[in-house]
Amino acid sequence: MNISLSFSILSLFYAILIAIIYFSKKKVKNVETQIYSILIVTNLVGLTTELFSTYLNTRVEEFTFIKSLSLKLIVAYFFTWMYFFSTYIYYISTKKYDTKRKTINIISYITLLIFMMLLPLYTKIEDGIIKYTYGPQVNFLYVTFFILLSFWTILIIKNIKTLEKKKLIPLVVFIFLEILVAIIQTINPELLILGSLLVFVTQLMYFTIENPDVKMIEQLEVAKDTADKANRAKTDFLSSMSHEIRTPLNAIVGFSDCIIDANTIEEAKENAKDIVNASETLLEIVNGILDISKIEAGKLEIVNSNYNAKDLFLELAKLIKPRMDDKALDFSYYIAPDIPDVLYGDHANLKKIVTNLLSNASKYTDKGYVRYEVNCVKTETTCKLIISVTDSGRGIKKESIDKLFTKFQRLEEDRNTTIEGTGLGLAITKQLIELMGGKIIVHTIYGEGSKFTVVLNQRIEKVNIETPKEIKNDTLDLKNIKLLLVDDNVLNLKVATKLLEKYNAKTENIETVDNGFDCINNINMGKTYDVILLDDMMPKMSGIETLKKLKEINGFNIPVVALTANAITGMREKYLNNGFDDYLAKPIEKEQLITVLNNVLRKENLEEEKIINKENNMIEDNIEELEMENEVNQTNTNYDEQYLRNNGIDMDNALNLLGDMEMYNDTLKDYLNEVDNKLNELKKYKEENDMANYSVLVHSMKSDAKYLGFMQFADIAYQHELKSKENDSSFVNENFNKLEEELNKVLTIVKEYAKNIS
Repeated sequence: MNISLSFSILSLFYAILIAIIYFSKKKVKNVETQIYSILIVTNLVGLTTELFSTYLNTRVEEFTFIKSLSLKLIVAYFFTWMYFFSTYIYYISTKKYDTKRKTINIISYITLLIFMMLLPLYTKIEDGIIKYTYGPQVNFLYVTFFILLSFWTILIIKNIKTLEKKKLIPLVVFIFLEILVAIIQTINPELLILGSLLVFVTQLMYFTIENPDVKMIEQLEVAKDTADKANRAKTDFLSSMSHEIRTPLNAIVGFSDCIIDANTIEEAKENAKDIVNASETLLEIVNGILDISKIEAGKLEIVNSNYNAKDLFLELAKLIKPRMDDKALDFSYYIAPDIPDVLYGDHANLKKIVTNLLSNASKYTDKGYVRYEVNCVKTETTCKLIISVTDSGRGIKKESIDKLFTKFQRLEEDRNTTIEGTGLGLAITKQLIELMGGKIIVHTIYGEGSKFTVVLNQRIEKVNIETPKEIKNDTLDLKNIKLLLVDDNVLNLKVATKLLEKYNAKTENIETVDNGFDCINNINMGKTYDVILLDDMMPKMSGIETLKKLKEINGFNIPVVALTANAITGMREKYLNNGFDDYLAKPIEKEQLITVLNNVLRKENLEEEKIINKENNMIEDNIEELEMENEVNQTNTNYDEQYLRNNGIDMDNALNLLGDMEMYNDTLKDYLNEVDNKLNELKKYKEENDMANYSVLVHSMKSDAKYLGFMQFADIAYQHELKSKENDSSFVNENFNKLEEELNKVLTIVKEYAKNIS
C-alpha cells in the first residue's frame, strides 16, 4: 500500500504541474482542447479521490459507507477518463463532433456511469485493511475497456489515410502500458498504478494536441503569408495601374504630336477627338483610384438629398445605350411605374453604382443581350429599390466569385486582355452599396452570363422637384464679364482661358495670377471682377486660406468659385461650407462650367436688382411714408429671407440645395416637428453610451442642418459624428453642451421665423 500511495502522491503532483502549465497559457478553443481540459480535470479529481481513499483505509478500521463510496469513485474515475479518451480518438479520426453528437455523448456517458455505480463492488480485506477490489463493477470496467479498444481499432483502420500519425502515439502507449498494468495487477492486486498510467498518457497528449504555442506560431505564419500576398497584390496593382495610366497618356502625347504635324484641319480634329477619348479614359482611372482611397480612409461621406428617381434611372439607360449599340447588343430596360417620383438618398453614388454595373455588362458581353431592370417594394415611408443588370456575357467561375469585389484583382486577365479598365469598378460599387446600407447579390454561370442585383432602401419624399431647365451651350455669354483666374499651374491657366474665350470672354477681361497673395493684392488695389475662379491646392497659401483673407477685406462681395482637382463625392459641400459660392472640378467640363457660371452670375444679378429696387423705392417714397416705415421698423421685424441671413443662417447654401423659399419653409416645418424628439433621443444615446446609434442620429441631424443653412451647428455635429464613430464617448460628453447650445440658438431664430410666416 505504501508503494501505491507513493505512486498516487507523485502522480497527483505531476498532474497539478500539467494543469498549471496548460491552463496558464492562452488556449485555442476547439474540440481537442476542450476534451483535453476534461481529461486533465478528471486526473486531478480521480487522484485526489485515490489519496483520500488510501487515507481512510489506513486510518479507519470499520468498513463505512464513505469507504465504499470512495472505492466506487475511483472506478468511476477510470471509466470517465477512458470514455472521454475515446471521444478524443473519435474526433481525431473523423473530425466530426457537432452539438448534436456532443449532447448524445454526454447523455450516454451519464447513463453508463449511473449504471456502473449501481453495480456491486467487493473488497478483499486482511487485518482490517482493504487489499484490492473486485466484482461486477470492476468487471464492467474491464469489458468497457475491451469494447472501446475494438472501437478505437475500427476507427483508426477506417480513417488511417487522413489521420495524423503523431496523434496515435498516446493511444499506442496507453494500450501497451494498460496491458502491462493489467499483468502487474494480476500478479499483485494490491498495487494500484492505473491512475499513474492515465496521468502519463495525459502528459504525452500535451505534445500531440493542437498546442497553443504552436498554434500561435501558425497564426503568425498565416498573418505573414496574408501580408505577403497583400503586398504582392499591391505590387501587381501598381504595375497594372502603371500600364492602365500610361496607355491613355501615350495616346494623348502621340495624338498631340500628330495635331502639330497635321496637314489639314480635318486630320487635326480627328486626332483631337482621340485625345478627348483618351483623356476621359484617364480621368475615369484616376477617379476610380481616388474613390477607393477615399472609401478605405473612411472619408467618403454619404450625401443624401431629394431626387427624381424615375428620371435618374431612365437617364442611365439612355447614357449606356450608345455603348451597347456599338457592340450590337440587344439592350432592354424596365423602370417600374410604381417607383415613387421623389426619393431621398445619395443619388450621385447611386448613379455611380448603376453605371458601373451597366458598364461591366457591356464590357464583358461580346454578343447577346443586356437587361436592366428597376423594381421596388414600398412601405408608407420607405422604398426598397431592387436594381438588376442581367447579361449573356462571359460569366464568372464559382471559385472566382469571392475575388469579384477585391480591389487589387482582375479576374482572368489573360482572357480579358482586350478589355479596358482597372478592376476597381466592382470593388467601389460594393463598398458604396454597403456605405448606403444596401447589399449586392451575384448569380452567374460560367460561359453563359451573370446577374447582379442591388437592394437598397431609400426614403419616400412627398414633395415635388422642379426639373431644371436645360442650359444650352450658347446660353453662357461672358462678353462683358471680368474674370480673375488663380492657379499655380500655368498650363491650367492657359486651358481655362481658352475655354472661357469660347463663351465670348474678351482676353482683356480675363486676368490670371499664380498664387493667393497676388489675388489678395489685386483686390486691395481696388481691382474689381464679376467672378473669381480660385484653385485650392496651391503652395504657401491654399484657396480656402486665400478666400478667408479676401472676406476680411471691407466691402468684398465678389462671387468666388472653387477650381480644384479634388473631385470626390462630398467635396462640393466642403467648399460651400468654407464660403465658396460654387465648385468646379478639374479638368473642367463644358456643361458644368456653363451651369456654375450661369448660377453664380444670375445670383449676383439678383442681388444687384434687389439693391437697385430698394434704392428706387426709397427715392419714390415720400418723407412721411419713410418716417412711418422707420417707426414700424423700430418696433417690428420683417420675418423674411433677409431676417434669416441677418441671424447667421446660410441661405445661399440652403436655397442652392432646396431650390426656393417655398421648399425651404416646408422643409423647415417638417424639421421643427421632429427636432425636439431627435435631441431627446440623442441625449438618451449619450447617457446610455450608445455611440453606434449616437453617430447615426447626429449624422442625420448634421445633414438636416446643412439643408437648412445651419452651418455652424452642422460643423459641430460633424465633429460629434467623427468622434462617436471612433467610440470616443468622453469627447461627446465634454462637448455635448456646446452642440445643444448651438442648436437651441438656431432653433430660437427659426422658430420665431416659422411662427411669423405660418
